[in-house]
Amino acid sequence: MASERIFFCPGLAMARFRAQGVPKPEPLLQSGRHGRPQDPSGKTLRSNRESWHGGCYAGAIPEITTAILPGHPQMNPTRLSFAALLTLAACATSHDTESGHVVAPPMQMQGSAFDAAGQVEITKSEPQQFDGLHNLFRLSDNISSGSEPEGEAAFAKLQAMGIKTILSVDGKAPDAALAKKHGMRYVHVPIRYRGITRQERLEIVKTFRELEAPFYVHCFHGRHRGPAATALGRIVLDKVSRGEAIAEMRQYFGTSEKYEGLYSTIALKEIPDAQATQACDFDFAAAHRFKGFRQAMVDITRSFGTTEKLAKTGWKATDDHPDANALNESRRTTESFRQALELEELSRRPESFRQLMQISAEDSEKLTELLAKHAKGSQESGALAKTVLKKLKADCKSCHARYRNAGY
Repeated sequence: MASERIFFCPGLAMARFRAQGVPKPEPLLQSGRHGRPQDPSGKTLRSNRESWHGGCYAGAIPEITTAILPGHPQMNPTRLSFAALLTLAACATSHDTESGHVVAPPMQMQGSAFDAAGQVEITKSEPQQFDGLHNLFRLSDNISSGSEPEGEAAFAKLQAMGIKTILSVDGKAPDAALAKKHGMRYVHVPIRYRGITRQERLEIVKTFRELEAPFYVHCFHGRHRGPAATALGRIVLDKVSRGEAIAEMRQYFGTSEKYEGLYSTIALKEIPDAQATQACDFDFAAAHRFKGFRQAMVDITRSFGTTEKLAKTGWKATDDHPDANALNESRRTTESFRQALELEELSRRPESFRQLMQISAEDSEKLTELLAKHAKGSQESGALAKTVLKKLKADCKSCHARYRNAGY
């Protein structure tokens, strides 16, 4: 029998079965991981022809067609299991009153959102790499995402791609002037690794709904926060399911499982409807600079990242950073640590957190001292500096795992 495209509502099917006095049937579709249905071979149902939409299941499955279409000559309700019905999402959805868009309800799943993101089958794709622009994916006519654009060539490439609005969710204030020079508008909504707050979701979704597409979305490296913000755009503009959106985060961008908060935001948190975003008072600011500890962390991330790059080239400047100097970058990192340790707000943090910050600051000072000796010709100091750099990175990872990634 040729398959037919259907819109399957588990609530209607269950009511029909009850009305006909159907006993508990034998399973045809098994309940897979995270509540996703599986066929008898164990394949999770999700492809270009099988997808979740608004809490109901749409697909090309002959068995479901024969089971629920009223008056169908081969109708056999017992071929569809209660387990399959219960694992499909409820039919209730939230509608955008202005645009008619459907805002997807939270996913029904067991386990972590990161695990769920690995269960959805999506088309394989590899990132594109350009001068000053990395890990770039063109997900649709509306949305592309990747790393922070650096330099004239990167912005020229985005302009050539037709990008009209650039959305940065990184902590660093973006180069709005360079974007404007190339005919693009910058919007800055910095978010954290622990997840996206309701206010941040309002501002991001409002940007997608009200500003001009195509959009380019980025964080720093284009792997974690940027893809999470991109996922909101994919759901709101491109109407993909939440499952597909988190699958792109994991399978395309490589968003780490350490950032479950980002995954769970997309999988489970409320996505604002049109009425909410219209009421949101947001002026699409091109830059936002923090104060205190958060800004210190933004500055440390940048200077340390540049130092890492220079370590790979023997502490020499690279073509994409011809003016970068390892000693100067290390000094910036050390100074940012010193300023952070002097902040009054740090006294309100746990003692263990302050100790980790102190250790990192001391290692940063050692790195700066070694690079100063290396700048005067000491090759031995250059080699030792790489060892200290690795320890400093380990210090940061330890602190992140215990505090930043855990939502502290």
